[in-house]
Amino acid sequence: MNAEDNVLFLLIPKKDVEYLYGDFSVRQALEKMEFHRYTMIPVIDKGTGAYLYSLSEGDILWYLKDHHISWGETEREKISEIGISRKIQAVNINTTLGDLEPLIISQNYVPVTDDKGIFIGIVTRKAVMNALLRKD
Repeated sequence: MNAEDNVLFLLIPKKDVEYLYGDFSVRQALEKMEFHRYTMIPVIDKGTGAYLYSLSEGDILWYLKDHHISWGETEREKISEIGISRKIQAVNINTTLGDLEPLIISQNYVPVTDDKGIFIGIVTRKAVMNALLRKD
């Protein structure tokens, strides 16, 4: 394995990635997603920093519809109550570019964790595609 095959060379570090904490309100999530124009965003545990899941705007929309939540009520509703429709799988820091290929086909990004499951950043589909094109 070449060093360039490691996911670290494609990583956008946590400090440069927008994410939500698991205890955020629905309103906080919506406002952050709208501001950054995201359709999906990682959710991490505030206490441990562990990657929990990724939340989509569709998940939020269906939750609001199904529970008849008004805009004013979104401040009291926690995102932890929202069911997710699509599991965005995270990978370990030691993952190779080859291991990312099947995931990146179905995910716009792949969350990356360290050996303890702590969220350290993401790898985007664009970065993987560019790396694969450079290899040929």
